[in-house]
Amino acid sequence: MTQRRAWRLALHPKRGSRIREIKSDRLLDLVRQIPGIVQIHQLDPSYTGSATARANFRLAVWLSLAFVALIWLVQLVSFSFDLGLERLGVRPREWIGLPGILLAPLLHGGFDHLIANSLPLLVLGPVMLHLYPQSAGKVLPAVYFGPGIAVWLFARGSVHVGASGLIYGLVSYIFFAGIIRRDRRAIAASLLVSFMYGSAVWGVLPIKSGMSWETHLAAALIGLVLALLLRHLDLPPRTLYSWEIEGQEEHDSVLTLSEEAQSEGTETHDTPRYH
Repeated sequence: MTQRRAWRLALHPKRGSRIREIKSDRLLDLVRQIPGIVQIHQLDPSYTGSATARANFRLAVWLSLAFVALIWLVQLVSFSFDLGLERLGVRPREWIGLPGILLAPLLHGGFDHLIANSLPLLVLGPVMLHLYPQSAGKVLPAVYFGPGIAVWLFARGSVHVGASGLIYGLVSYIFFAGIIRRDRRAIAASLLVSFMYGSAVWGVLPIKSGMSWETHLAAALIGLVLALLLRHLDLPPRTLYSWEIEGQEEHDSVLTLSEEAQSEGTETHDTPRYH
């Protein structure tokens, strides 16, 4: 330690003890970081309760209602005029089945099929659009078109229709995103979908005739992959704990002292000495 440095610590005993305290508490700092691995983040109330957040939720609900209304309109038109639009679904490895990649999520084999898909869309749509607005722009197109492409390439020969690909993709994304992330809303949404649609996991297996398990499996895998790739998006501001604030203050104080010491060394080096 240089003489000037020693004088500074002598003149400022609090500052010197502060440095010794920080160095001796490195183990404590490591222990403090351990709860951060498993702790559930508490979101900032000024963000979750803001007027913007409420407006975004209302928009998410309206968009979901609009899509469900669209698939009901398509089914009513097909039924009323006996158009049999379900024949326009995905036909694997047939050129005539390519338009089904776009149309299949809008078509259903009957009103029972449509009703079974409507309620999940009304639940999952607002959850996805409200909690993950940035990710939704990537997830929704992927789970809309992706399962159809996979079915056209690999599925068994049949006509595949229905919005169940959207449902399985959203269930998968919301569930795994809640596991990966540590904020309370994401975890609550994950628990909600696992409670409401946990039994849907059997739909990815070929155990029921007349069901497009290939669509379900492809959509679930797409949702899982996207949950991993987009885990850094849509991270809401959270409330900082006292130990985090204290640790940040200690870190800032160490940086300040380090910068002062460097400036002192520069001044000593640059100042000529005369004998």
